[in-house]
Amino acid sequence: MIISPSKIQEVKNRFEIIGNHPSLNRAIEKAIKVAPTDISVLITGESGVGKEAFSKIIHSLSRRKHGNFIAVNCGAIPEGTIDSELFGHEKGSFTSAYESRKGYFETVNGGTIFLDEISELPLETQSRLLRVLESGEFIKVGSSKVQKTDIRLIAASNKDLLQLAQNNKFREDLYYRLSTVIIQIPPLRARKEDMVFLIAKFATDFAEKYNIPIIEFTPEAIEMMKSQYWAGNIRQLKNLVEQISILEQERIITPDILKEYLPDTSTKELVRYETPVNEAFDGIKERDILYKFLIDIKKDLTETKALIYEVISTVRSKGEEIESTVELAANKMVRTPALIDPSMRIFENRNMPIPPQVVETTPVASEVQEPLSLTEKEKEMIREALLRHRGKRKPAAAELGISERTLYRKIKEYGLEDL
Repeated sequence: MIISPSKIQEVKNRFEIIGNHPSLNRAIEKAIKVAPTDISVLITGESGVGKEAFSKIIHSLSRRKHGNFIAVNCGAIPEGTIDSELFGHEKGSFTSAYESRKGYFETVNGGTIFLDEISELPLETQSRLLRVLESGEFIKVGSSKVQKTDIRLIAASNKDLLQLAQNNKFREDLYYRLSTVIIQIPPLRARKEDMVFLIAKFATDFAEKYNIPIIEFTPEAIEMMKSQYWAGNIRQLKNLVEQISILEQERIITPDILKEYLPDTSTKELVRYETPVNEAFDGIKERDILYKFLIDIKKDLTETKALIYEVISTVRSKGEEIESTVELAANKMVRTPALIDPSMRIFENRNMPIPPQVVETTPVASEVQEPLSLTEKEKEMIREALLRHRGKRKPAAAELGISERTLYRKIKEYGLEDL
């Protein structure tokens, strides 16, 4: 049977499938061809590629289209209740079975069941499923009565079922029963030329949904998105476009804006702080300034200690009166913790408390300069960076190790707009 391009396009329009990659078209063509039969189908592909949409294509084009359709995520059902969900149970068959219950194979009789993440089924449940596929028979949990059902099964997995079967983690006979027809859905990174259409579709949809101006991506931003791995595939791309549509004030999305929303694939390890889950802040980018600040403090501390040691040595060797020199050195001393306790919630308050572990010199003058707070030090670092770059935000942000967006917010917060 030859499927015309117009038929494939008709199915795409109906189920909102975007793209023209040959592998995607082949998958749709195979779904159209197998739909009129009652053959079991195995849909494979990574998480987020849209496997459920293909199960709906098969059901809607089959003779069962007027029957029930149900999608079951096998990985979301606890192992102890999966048999009851699929096959039903009798009253009193287990502790909480206060009444009899029909399972999916009974309620969807005459229709289609889509079992997503079928690799998560326990081996015992797999043997029950195999009996349904071979004879149409099943037994409720706690019953001895054999019941009949007429269902069409479509399964999906993001794992290699054959490999699992070879490792005795999936029934081999069930695999061959399911894999009469296999439909492979390509990952998003394999059809990058379709991304521009997907992005435009999602941007338009979210603009209408939230009644906001539509966002547009520059060609450079599109290329940046094409270079990503997209482990979550279409689902991840859709979530990203929705996030940018809602949160971003700019409607023209450039690479500089986009990289704030893309996942960080850097392998660089940062100091880890145990921060409560509900504590929201700019996090890693903002921490970079503070880490640099702490490193500078430690460096100043080391240099100051060396200076004081040198002064004391000079006093002892020459016996000179240099109280003024010692006072100058002491005033340079910045009291600071030698180590930061990782359990400190350092972002809970901008004026962070100094832990009790401090290194101090013996007072030799009437007044000792008080240490700058982290907020003041942060402001000072930003001011110096802006002055060095003559007020240019982009190179200043690069030097500080933060995004331009964070820098603009800090400039406004600290009243540095005139620099």
